[in-house]
Amino acid sequence: MFHFIQMQIQRKKQLGKVRSSETYQATLNSFMSFRCGVDLTFDMIDSELMELYEAELQNRGLTRNTSSFYLRILRTNYKLAVEKGLTQDCHPFKRVYCGIDKTVKRSLSFAKIKQIKELDLSLTPSLDFARDMFLFSFCTRGMSFVDMAYLKKKDLKNGYLTYRRKKTGQLLTVEWTRQMQAIMDKYPINPTQYLLPLILREDGSERRQYQNQMMKINRHLKEVASLIKLPVSLSLYYSRHSWATIARGKDIPLSVISEALGHDSEITTQIYLDSIKSVEVDKANRKILKDL
Repeated sequence: MFHFIQMQIQRKKQLGKVRSSETYQATLNSFMSFRCGVDLTFDMIDSELMELYEAELQNRGLTRNTSSFYLRILRTNYKLAVEKGLTQDCHPFKRVYCGIDKTVKRSLSFAKIKQIKELDLSLTPSLDFARDMFLFSFCTRGMSFVDMAYLKKKDLKNGYLTYRRKKTGQLLTVEWTRQMQAIMDKYPINPTQYLLPLILREDGSERRQYQNQMMKINRHLKEVASLIKLPVSLSLYYSRHSWATIARGKDIPLSVISEALGHDSEITTQIYLDSIKSVEVDKANRKILKDL
């Protein structure tokens, strides 16, 4: 099984699916640790073993969503092994959780976004840069950080940014606005082919540079949040959720928000948004109860 998954990791890399290869590797490392390095064949995998693995993940303090993530990757590889005739399907994942729990939506109000924008961070360049990259993401309809990092100068033409999402390959076009230009004007022109000052060397370490920048920016965003007493662990992902939530609050149709975010379906977009805001429910309840 270890060898089989390692082969799938190599195949992911050959297909250019670097992020997938990394999640497969993390899953393999976790399962190998659980097995104390002892490999096994696919026909040795049963529901009891998977229940023990799930319990081990929970004992390590992993959330149910994280343990489910590892189990889903193992299930994908198991089903592939079944397809290849390496084992019969004994449904070993039937007693473990492979779903996705609802999580607290990571979004800010427009007032908080504006408060972050108006902070004077001129004396702390690292915080200033983190704030600017957060705002750039928000201004570009919640562009994911990996797409920001890999934006190229040639992607900006005739007042529009045109790029393909790394995650889905979907082609997106974003109007270039004065807010985006104001952020660009604050920094020296990147000596590389990339638009933003995130990947600064083209020496084969581009992915590592992007990952390091993301970690640093997320760390500094937590400091930015503390400056305005924001009771959340602010990260780049908040910009994407915030844009979607604010758009919905302005009665922009779900289909338009979905297109703006580059989602494959409106179902994905709905995950970003609460089906009904609790404040709206409270408002409805007040109307019902006002004459009671």
